[in-house]
Amino acid sequence: MTVPYHSPPSSSSTPSASSSNSRLQPFLLLAQSTRPRGAAAAKLVQQVTEASGVYGFGELLSIPGVPELQDSEHSASFRLFKLFAYGTLSDYKRSPQDYPPLSDAQLEKLRRLSLVSLAMDRRVLAYDLLFEELDIPSRQIRELEDLIIDATYDGLVSGRMDQIQSCFQVESVVGRDVIEDEQLEELFNKLDDW
Repeated sequence: MTVPYHSPPSSSSTPSASSSNSRLQPFLLLAQSTRPRGAAAAKLVQQVTEASGVYGFGELLSIPGVPELQDSEHSASFRLFKLFAYGTLSDYKRSPQDYPPLSDAQLEKLRRLSLVSLAMDRRVLAYDLLFEELDIPSRQIRELEDLIIDATYDGLVSGRMDQIQSCFQVESVVGRDVIEDEQLEELFNKLDDW
């Protein structure tokens, strides 16, 4: 099955970027007006990580209350938030005890974010790799392809699924949040190389 390719518009006007930003806005407004602390900030993290169509989280990290979770009894919620901003499902699977349990909505979103991370590093994604990294039982090809289709409709990736070669050929992918100290220099180096 081939997922139709749409030439990517400029980064500031991509459907997923503008859609994700508009879906994040109510959470930003709520956080700025209420300045949640403790349990309220942890609940905000839960809501944002479950919210449909929200795939960028960096702006919320600068809202007072959210970074304070790191050194509180709600530190697991802060780690969860950082996982959704920068991590993958593999990171979660390595130490699930460090995070609150994932809801079905969070698991699905983390799979999509993990697909984005993989697509940023590779042009061709073998189904075997995707089955492993996205924690989808092998031979559940329909489940994997549905995930890719949903991520395509969300504007996260575009490309072609090749059932004969059992791979997804990436044509474009959105960016993810960047950890300034750790990833910004690497990003600049990649841009210089390009």
